[in-house]
Amino acid sequence: MSFLLRVSLPDVPGSLGRVAGAIGRAGGDIAAIEVVEKLPNGAAVDDVLLEMGPGVMPDSIVSACNAIEGVEVLWISRYAAAGNLFLDLEVVEELTLHPGEALERVVDLLPVTFRVDWAARVRRDGHVVRATEPAPAVVTWVDLDRPSRLPDDDETVLCGAPLDGDVIVLGRQGGPEFLDSELARVGHLLGLAWTINRAETARDQ
Repeated sequence: MSFLLRVSLPDVPGSLGRVAGAIGRAGGDIAAIEVVEKLPNGAAVDDVLLEMGPGVMPDSIVSACNAIEGVEVLWISRYAAAGNLFLDLEVVEELTLHPGEALERVVDLLPVTFRVDWAARVRRDGHVVRATEPAPAVVTWVDLDRPSRLPDDDETVLCGAPLDGDVIVLGRQGGPEFLDSELARVGHLLGLAWTINRAETARDQ
């Protein structure tokens, strides 16, 4: 079974090795690691994709990591896109292969790229023009001029970003909060999708 672990650790040589060793001793097998953000306090936030065999409990992984000085598990959850962390470059490659559909495809790709549960594109009138499962039927419009965190909805952490007059909303059940680096990446990918789509439209005219 695949799990995604988000962990804060000191940004110094050897820290990641200690975390990896602890995960291995607790019964986890690391399939991929992605640096999410480097913080001003000298810490780094990493996403770690884990494969866990029968009988291995997530709590044992969390306890093993938290026992390391300076290390804190921020979040652990089952990860549907088993075996891969879908990196931003892969999104760009997918969009350039299908430039005429870039604005639609980017919405579909956001959940696996940012490890969120759903994404939706909402017009100013509140009409959801595209959404992934399991997005709610009603997504509140928010007027945004840049990627931003949104007020939580029950246990779902939200963020949004503008796209071609609409707003893209991402929902992450149970956390963690969206980091500044994630907001910047969302804005960057949406901007690329818009540019790729407009370039294709101009060629067709």
